[in-house]
Parts: sequence; structure tokens; C-alpha cells
Amino acid sequence: MALINSQLKNYRCFISHAWKYNDSYYKLVNMLNEAPRFKWSNHSVPKHDSLDTTSNKELEKELREQIAGTNIVIIISGMYYGHSKWILKEIEIAENMNKPIIAIKPRGQQKTPSEIKVKANELIGWNTYSIVSAIRKHSI
Repeated sequence: MALINSQLKNYRCFISHAWKYNDSYYKLVNMLNEAPRFKWSNHSVPKHDSLDTTSNKELEKELREQIAGTNIVIIISGMYYGHSKWILKEIEIAENMNKPIIAIKPRGQQKTPSEIKVKANELIGWNTYSIVSAIRKHSI
């Protein structure tokens, strides 16, 4: 008997991304939404649902709250170079909370920053099966 979505574990994910380059973020969200027999909740901070903060300190506090309720943090490694400060902060927050981190290497990307390789529990390619498998494997 096949499981229906209501019987599936709900994986709570935080996807690190930059609003300026959010195409990869939305592609990943669509991939996860369309993945068969996979249920998830998006704890990310998309542009259309931004946090109400006025300082970096407030933003960091809000990010901590977002990440606290998750099973896993996902880093799209292709966004690293232009936004390393906040990606590193999100990684630091995840590590302090003992949240597993998976890094996704976008299609066509040749290199992955060493900072991401060292911190991630797993580095995977841009493939629905690989991403869902990593989320299931590493989620707490």
C-alpha cells in the first residue's frame, strides 16, 4: 500500500539563497515540491515573505529563529561568492544548533568553495533524487 502525503515525514528545510540571484532557489523549491513521496516545509526567507528587520543584528536573530525550527539547512553553493558573509553566518548558525548542512552544486558549476566543502555534511549535484535522498539521510 502506497503512503499518502499525510503519512509521510515532513522535512523542515531552510534554503540559503540570495534574493538578487533567486532563480536557483525557486528551481530548487519547485523540484522539492514535485518530488514524489516527499513532504517538506519551507523555512527559508524568500523575497515575497521577507523578515521585518532594520539591522544586521536583527536579521541574524531572525535567521536563528528560522533555522531553529528546521531539520536541515541547504546551501546552494553557486551563490557563495557574491553573498559569502550571510551564507557563512547561516552555516555558523546551523553548526551552533547542530543542524546538518547539505550543499548543492548547481549544474555546470566546476568548483565548490572550500568553505562549503568543509562545512557540509554532504555535497551533491543538482538532481532531485540526490537532493531528496540527502535531505532524508541527514535530517535530524
